[in-house]
Amino acid sequence: MLDIVIDARAAQLGPGFEVARILPYRKRRMVGPFIFLDHAGPVSLRPVISEEMDVLPHPHIGLSTITYIFHGKWMHRDSVGYEQVIKPGDVNWMTAGSGVSHSERFEDEFRRTGGDLELLQAWVALPEEIEETDPTFHHYEQTQLPHDDASGVWLRVIAGQAYGLKSPVQTHSPLFYVHSELAPEARLKLPEGYSERAVYVARGKVELGGQLYKKGQLLVVEAGKDPVITARTPATVMLLGGEPLGKRHIWWNFVSSSKERIEQAKADWEAGRIKLPVHDDEEFIPLPGGSKKSDAEPLS
Repeated sequence: MLDIVIDARAAQLGPGFEVARILPYRKRRMVGPFIFLDHAGPVSLRPVISEEMDVLPHPHIGLSTITYIFHGKWMHRDSVGYEQVIKPGDVNWMTAGSGVSHSERFEDEFRRTGGDLELLQAWVALPEEIEETDPTFHHYEQTQLPHDDASGVWLRVIAGQAYGLKSPVQTHSPLFYVHSELAPEARLKLPEGYSERAVYVARGKVELGGQLYKKGQLLVVEAGKDPVITARTPATVMLLGGEPLGKRHIWWNFVSSSKERIEQAKADWEAGRIKLPVHDDEEFIPLPGGSKKSDAEPLS
């Protein structure tokens, strides 16, 4: 029924900002085009939120980032010139393409008052023919995203198509990304029509194939199977997947079908050839390890 179960591991985004990292994983690097998944929180932040929690300007190539918030607020700024507060239920979708930098900071009222924070950030690899597209950014309010609510199952289609609903979020390859809230004993069948599918348990406990799974586990479904998940407590699950794009290399924040392209991106960031975010260009995250060869690992 399941190809693999991945347990989240602790990772540091910066001083004082720890997240649960789900993808990539050594034994399963991607699910469809999804190449990265972090879960931050839930955590209650005291006022005033330390600047150590901010994610300073850093670069990306060859991917799209998807930021989705359950609780809290975050300010996005990028080198294209976009500046956007993201709130619960909204989607920030940034396509890095040939190269972009961005920052993510706590600001204004939320920094002063603190409060609950919980969010997910996913990356999807770009098809090889558009890896060098111009960088873009799109923001979608939660009211723009289709949802359904029936028989103890509430769901919102963040991106792609699932359950007869289509998100307005612009994507570059066949995929689905769904947020669902399940009442105890509610049942949910995974979306059909995709080669690779997975369920991330963000809260509570669910049963699949007679086994119980808990928060922090990614359940990657075996090809050709058609499982149904059953909530054994109130549960929050994220459903994701799509069509695979082939081998990818990843190093730090860079994704590419070419190892040489990642080396170029490293050199570009170290030399200052990737522009810093507009209105946030006074500090940045240095290239880890300097200009040393990366040994970028192939993902497939």
